[in-house]
Order: sequence, then C-alpha cells, then structure tokens
Amino acid sequence: MESLNTMRSYTIVRMPEAVQNVSKERIKYIILGCGSTGYNVAEELEQENEDLIIVDKDEKRVEDLRDQKYEALVRDLRDPNFMEGLPVPEVAFILANDREANLTALQTVKNRYPATYVIARATDPVSVDLLQQEGADIVLYPQEVVARTAIHHIRKLQSSRLALRLYDMLASWEGTLCIVTHLNPDPDSISSAMALSMIARHASRNKLNCRIVYEGDIGHQENRAFINLLDIKLERLTPQILEECDYIALVDSSGPGVNNELPRSTRVNIIIDHHKNGEHPSTVADFIDIRPGVGATASIMTQYLMELDIPVNKSVATALLYGIRADTRDFKRNVTPQDLNYAAFLLPLTDSDLLDKITSPSMSLETVEIIGNAIRNRRIKSGYLFSNVGYIRNRDALPQAADMLIHLEGVNTALVYGISDQNIVISARNKDIRLHLGNVMAEAFGPIGEAGGHATMAAALIPLNYFSMAKEKEGLLELIIDPILKRFSSIVGLDDEDKQ
Repeated sequence: MESLNTMRSYTIVRMPEAVQNVSKERIKYIILGCGSTGYNVAEELEQENEDLIIVDKDEKRVEDLRDQKYEALVRDLRDPNFMEGLPVPEVAFILANDREANLTALQTVKNRYPATYVIARATDPVSVDLLQQEGADIVLYPQEVVARTAIHHIRKLQSSRLALRLYDMLASWEGTLCIVTHLNPDPDSISSAMALSMIARHASRNKLNCRIVYEGDIGHQENRAFINLLDIKLERLTPQILEECDYIALVDSSGPGVNNELPRSTRVNIIIDHHKNGEHPSTVADFIDIRPGVGATASIMTQYLMELDIPVNKSVATALLYGIRADTRDFKRNVTPQDLNYAAFLLPLTDSDLLDKITSPSMSLETVEIIGNAIRNRRIKSGYLFSNVGYIRNRDALPQAADMLIHLEGVNTALVYGISDQNIVISARNKDIRLHLGNVMAEAFGPIGEAGGHATMAAALIPLNYFSMAKEKEGLLELIIDPILKRFSSIVGLDDEDKQ
C-alpha cells in the first residue's frame, strides 16, 4: 500500500494542471525555485500565516517540502506554461540558482500578471541588469547582499568598541577636560562638545570637570539663538585655561591648528570629527575617531550615547538633532542613512518648541548688509560667481550670502569673500556635479592658508600676516585678491577660456 506522502505526490504532480489548486483564485506568495535561499524565505514567510505555494523542478526537494507541510509543486520554470492552473500571486519570489530559468519565469509571471510584485534573484552581475530590464521590481544579488551585511556588521562592531574604549578611558581620568570646538563654532561642533561632556561626566562619575571652550566669534543668528535658548555654557579659550586643562579633546576638528588656534604642537587626548585629516594625517592622540563618510560629528556622538545606553536629556538631544540638521542642511547635503537613524533616535527626546525658536531667529543688520553687498557686487563668468563683500566683523554672514547666491539662475559655483582684521575669508557653494569644491579650494588656497570642505560647500581662511596692521582693509583686499583668486580660476579652467 502506498504511503500518504507518495499518494499526495502522485496526485499533485500527475493530475491535469487545470484541476490543481482550483479552490484558490488568488494567493499572497509564490516561491519559484526553492534552493537554500528560497527555503529561508519560505521559513520567514511561514511566520506571517499567509498562503504560500512553492514551485521547484526537483521532485525530491518538493517531496521534502511537503513533508514539512508546505504546499509544493514540481514544475520547470523554463516551461512558459508552468503557471497554468496556479492562483494569481500577489508577490512572486523568483529564486532559482539558474539565470535562464529565472529570466523565463520572470517573463512568464509579468506577461500573465503585470500587477504581481516580483522579487528576483540574480546569479551574477550581468543578470542584475537583465532582470531589471524584464521588469523585476527588486533584484537581489546574494553575494552583494552578504558583502553589504558583512560591512555593516563590522562597522557596527568597530563603532561599539570605539564607544566602549572612549568610555573606559574617560572613566580612568580625574581633573579638568577641556573640550575645544572649532573656530567660530557651529551647532554641530557645540552639540558634539555637549555630548562628550555628558559621556565624560557619566563615565567618571563626575570626577572630570568638563569645560567647553571656543575661539573666534559666534555671529550667525541661528547659532546665537541655539546657545542662548539651550543655555549652553561656553568659555573663550585663553592661555590660562589651556594651562588648567589636564586633558584636551577636539570635536568637529581633525587636529591642533586645523580650524582652531591651538599651537600645532599641542598634545591632545581625544579627536572626534567627520572631516578628513588630510592636513595632519600623523596627528597623535589617545583616542581618534574620524569618519569622513558621516554627515555630522553630532551623528558620531549620538551613536556613542546609543551604544553606551546613556540617558540623553532634552537639552543635549535637542542640540544634537539641530547639529545634524544644520550640518546636513535639513538632510539634503552629505547625508547618510546613519544620520537619519540617529536623528530618528533623537527626535522623540527633543524639545520641538525650542527647535522652532532656534530656526526662526531675527537677522542682524550687519548680516543683511553683507548679503546685500554680495548681491550688489556679484560677477558671473561661465557659471562661476565671485562677490566681494568688503570688510566683515561677522564671518558667519558669508556662508549665508553664498547659500543665497548659488540659487541664482545660471550660477553653478559661488565664491563670496571678505576681509577681517586678521584674514581673507572665502565661503563657497557648488551644484556642478563635475566639480568637488572642497578639493579645488584645498588645492587653490591650502598652500597659502587653510582650505577644504565637501563637494558642494567649502571655505578658505588666508592669513594676512604682514598686512594685518593695515588700516584700510577694503583697499587692501582689492589690491591682493586678484592673484589669490587666479589660483582658483586656473584650476577650474577659467583662465583657459580667456585665452580662446
């Protein structure tokens, strides 16, 4: 007497196609090709308690699937009629380890049921394009998925270990930790300093006295509102404070003397930044975490807080979220999926009313005048805009002017420059995908000052040196700016256009 399984197998496989599954008109899922990948998908789908049919050409595999209570059929995916008698699937997984079988199955499903959502497996890089061209909604290339997963896990492991190493190091310290923001600090730098101070106090059980120090000015109206509304305590860095520091940390700055006025020989203990350390790749510190791929240093600090499971108060959460938003320009510039994840973590912890007030401050008269000068003095050549705003006290107004001018019609790259008591300051914006603005600025102005940035935004600071004592700053700027800008024009090819 035949076993029940054998009879069931004979009945399903041998009966006329039109008789099979006549009781079902539609079904949630169908898996076409059930090797190891298909089987793992079937196990996951089984937890949803939705109807599922599996189709495979291997009779022994189908028999094993039936033994495990799956509804399985023996059919060849290369046969254009293999869907005869089957219910209409809402979602089809095409997962055979055979390129031609998967392509034929995809064509068959899409021809019969164009509305069916199809996830297809590619067996090699070439078949990725072929499956996409044939209409697959999602194409999976397992080797690529495994590689990405491996990279994701190793990066998560590395960041977890970094967070623990930072915590353990801070726990062993006593005394005063000076957290140095970059010159003319922005919300990313300030919020990162606040987060590091929180971690340090938690790790050391308040044995560390944390002082957030800065140099330069805080001129941008949003930055001033940010500090005032969150009641952030900042101190100007002086030689006396530096002497009182037992430990020094740099946040949003990649080394002493890089966008800060610390002597380059200063021994720092901690460096956390999201900019490349190109200028001082050999900088030594007890702890260094520099990740150019992240949108904001505040994102790195948020990850530390998450990894260490440190409760985040409303003030720090609000500051960090604003820091990420500001440095990614509301998630539209240099943003990564990680930045969005960290922002999502912070959002329910923040004070939304304070965020609204920070982002809607009044604009100073000087800022309005500088923006007006930038508009009035603009010169445009072949998509490049140059504008001289003259003498400035508030250098934070320059990037605001550049942000405005880059949106003018016909402008692809905007350079706005002015002169302060000690430096020529240049702020630049770019929307030409062929140009990496940060690299060009570094090449043009790096040899005579500090310069660099991202593909779409960059800045330069050129010290006046012997000219700093000159009283007539605007006249001095007019005198020396042309040969300085010529370095930029030469690199981007504007000089070549003049010769034609």
